[in-house]
Amino acid sequence: MNIQKTYPCVVLLAALMSMQACKSKKMAVQPSAVVETEKKEEPVRETKPEPAPVEKKEEEPVVEKPNYNFKNILFEFDSGVLKTESYSVLDQIVREMKKDPAAKFTINGHASLEGSAEHNMALSVDRANAVKLYLVNAGINPASLTAEGFGATKPVASNDTEEGKSLNRRVEIKLSK
Repeated sequence: MNIQKTYPCVVLLAALMSMQACKSKKMAVQPSAVVETEKKEEPVRETKPEPAPVEKKEEEPVVEKPNYNFKNILFEFDSGVLKTESYSVLDQIVREMKKDPAAKFTINGHASLEGSAEHNMALSVDRANAVKLYLVNAGINPASLTAEGFGATKPVASNDTEEGKSLNRRVEIKLSK
């Protein structure tokens, strides 16, 4: 190949390339092109209208007044042991006492006329304390309970009959004032 013939072509090619490289490059921009995006329609959902919020009235809970008309709590003869029928009475008493935790009570123990006055007094105190222990174990505050014994000094029935003596072996619970 003849160098003289190819040399001008190479120079010309190099010159064209250098000119091309020196030109500033411009970005091709379309004048004020608006791009629209295609909106996809969402399927229409059937929505139930939400009900208007109902205002809850702060009603005070109905609080039952305690019934302090307690039945007598009966005991076995010459004993501080509760009669079986007294457990349901005591459970009802606990429910009533829990309605008013601030109330104070006096537990009065009694005995029938059998035995000496000292024995009956000790027996009536034991009976009052047995009831107090039952109530405390059921959740009543011991500070709200006072136990007293009266022996055979306050009978509710005649000590001449067995039925009357049975009624006198009791504990009464009274609301303290």
